[in-house]
Amino acid sequence: MELTDWIVLIGTLAAIVGYGTWKTRGSKSSEDYIRGGSTTKWWTIGLSVMATQASAITFLSTTGQAFSDGMGFVQFYFGVPIAMVIICMVFIPLYHKLKVYTAYEFLENRFDLKTRSLTAILFLIQRGLAAGITIFAPAIILSVVLGWNLVTLNIIIGVLVIIYTVSGGTKAVSVTQKQQMFIIFAGMFTAFFIILNLIPEDVGFVKALDIAGASGKMEVLDFSFDLENRYTIWTGLIGGSFLALSYFGTDQSQVQRYLSGKSVKEMRWGMMFNGLLKVPMQFFILLVGVMVFVFYQFNPAPLNFIDSSTEKVMASEYSDEYDALKIKQALLFDQKQTVSLQLAKSYNEADKKQLLQLDSIEKTYRAEAKYLIKRAIDGDYGKEYDKLSQELIALQANPESDAYKEKKAELTSWYKESAKDSETNDRDYMFISFILKYLPFGLKGLLLAVILSAAMSSTASEINALATITSIDLYKRNLKEEKDDTHYVKATKMFTLGWGILAIIIACFASLAENLIQLVNIIGSIFYGNVLGIFLLAFFFKKIKGNAVFTAAVITQIAIVAVWWIDLMPYLWLNLFGCVLVIIIATILQATQKKVA
Repeated sequence: MELTDWIVLIGTLAAIVGYGTWKTRGSKSSEDYIRGGSTTKWWTIGLSVMATQASAITFLSTTGQAFSDGMGFVQFYFGVPIAMVIICMVFIPLYHKLKVYTAYEFLENRFDLKTRSLTAILFLIQRGLAAGITIFAPAIILSVVLGWNLVTLNIIIGVLVIIYTVSGGTKAVSVTQKQQMFIIFAGMFTAFFIILNLIPEDVGFVKALDIAGASGKMEVLDFSFDLENRYTIWTGLIGGSFLALSYFGTDQSQVQRYLSGKSVKEMRWGMMFNGLLKVPMQFFILLVGVMVFVFYQFNPAPLNFIDSSTEKVMASEYSDEYDALKIKQALLFDQKQTVSLQLAKSYNEADKKQLLQLDSIEKTYRAEAKYLIKRAIDGDYGKEYDKLSQELIALQANPESDAYKEKKAELTSWYKESAKDSETNDRDYMFISFILKYLPFGLKGLLLAVILSAAMSSTASEINALATITSIDLYKRNLKEEKDDTHYVKATKMFTLGWGILAIIIACFASLAENLIQLVNIIGSIFYGNVLGIFLLAFFFKKIKGNAVFTAAVITQIAIVAVWWIDLMPYLWLNLFGCVLVIIIATILQATQKKVA
C-alpha cells in the first residue's frame, strides 16, 4: 500500500462518517431517530436495502465462492424478486397502516406480548451474531494489509460505525448508504475492467468465458433434485424465496429501511428496485471472481492465499514437502497456461477436458497444502490424522467391508471439518490477495474502501435495528412508568452503543467458517423460517391465537436447531422447514385447545 492508497482509503471512510454525522445532527424525536422522519425517497430505500445486505462478506466471500466453485451460487438469489412482490402486496401496506416502529409490534396486536417478545428475542440472537461477523470480515482484510492484530482492528471498525449510527440513528444509516453504494458500484466495475485488461490481449472477455466454462465455472443453473447439493434452481426459488421473504419482510434491519419511506408507493418502488437489481448485482460480483480465476490461468497463483499461513509452514519441519508441492504446482501452471491459450485460439472438447483435469489436480495440491499448514500449526492434528490413517490401513485388506468403508468415511469427514479454520481456509482471502498484488496504486485504496464501506453499511443497519427492537419491543413495552419521547431517544442511543460494543466482542471471538457468506446465511436460516411462519400465521390464519403460536414457535426453534445440528438437509431448506412446521404445530395446538375447552 502506497501513500496514494492510504489517502483514498482514509479520505473515503472519513467522508462517509463525517457526512452521516453532520447530515443527521438534528435527529431528536423518536420519529426522526428510529423511523428516519418517514421522508425517505424510493431510490434511497432501494439503495439502503441493498447496502444493508451487501456487507464486506459479499465481496470477499462471493468472489471467493466463484473462484472455487463457479457461478452456481447466483441461484441462491433467484427467490428475491418473488419475495419482493409478496412484501409489496402484503407486508408494506399492513406495516404502514398500523404505523409501527418495528415489525414485531404487529404481533402483539394480533397475538399477545409473549409472542412479540419471543420473536424479537429470536431476531436479537441471530442478528447480534451476524453483526459480529460483518465486523470480523473487514478486519481480516486490514490484518492482511497492515499486519495488525485482529482484535485491534475489530475495535477500530466497530467504533467508526458506532460514531454516526449513535449520532443520527436510522436517518444516518440511510443517508450514508447512498454514498456507500456509489463507492461499491464504482469500485467493483473498476476492478472488473482492470482484470480484463490484465488478461492476455489475444484472449479477451468472450474467450475468457470459454476458458472459465471449460473449467466448470460457468454452470449457472442446476435443475437436479439432489438434497446434498446446496445450490440448485429449486433451493433458490423455494428455499431462497422463504429466506428472502423472512429477511426482507420480518428482519428489522431491512424493515426499518423501508419503514422510513415517505409513502406506501415510495416503499414499494424501493423494494422492487432492490428486487430487480439484486440478482444482476450478485451475478456481476460472482463474474468478477470467475475473471480472477481466468487471470490465474495465465499468472502463477499461490498454493494458499494466506501469506501468514504460508510463512508458518515454511518455517516448520514440513517446509521441504511444501516446496515440493510448489514445484508441482509450477509445472502444472505451465500446462494450464498452454491449454488455456489453445482454448482461446480454438475451442475444442479435448482441450476442455484436459483443462478440467488440470483444475482438479490443482485442487488436490491446494488440499495437500492446507493439510501441511494445519500440521505445522497444530501438532495434535497430525497425530489424530496418523491415528485414523493407521486404523484405515489395518482394514485395507478387505476394502469392501463395512468397517473399511465406515473408517474411510470417518477419515474423510474428519479431514474436511478440521480443515475449516482461519489458518487454512483461504477462499475469503483470494480477492483481497489479488487486489493487493496486482491492482495499480490508488485503486487498491478504492477497492479496500469498497469492502469497508459495505461492512460499515451493513453493520450500521444491524446495530440500528438491534437497538430499535431492544428499545421499542422490550424496554418501552415492559416499562411500567411513562416516559417522554426524549427519554426513549436517549435509551435507543444507549442500546445502539451497547449492541455496537457487543458486536465488537463477538467479532473478537469469531473465526472463519468454510465460507463467511455461507455462515451468515446459515445463521439466518436457523431462525428466519420460524419467524416467517409466525408472521404468516398472523396474516392468514385468523382463528389461531397467541398461546398456540408461542408454544409452536418454541418447539419449532428447538426442532430446527436439532435438524441443522445433525445435518439432515441443506441449510436453505431450513427456511421452508421452519415456516411449514410452526404453521402445522400451531394449527394442531389450536384445534386441540378447542376440543379440550
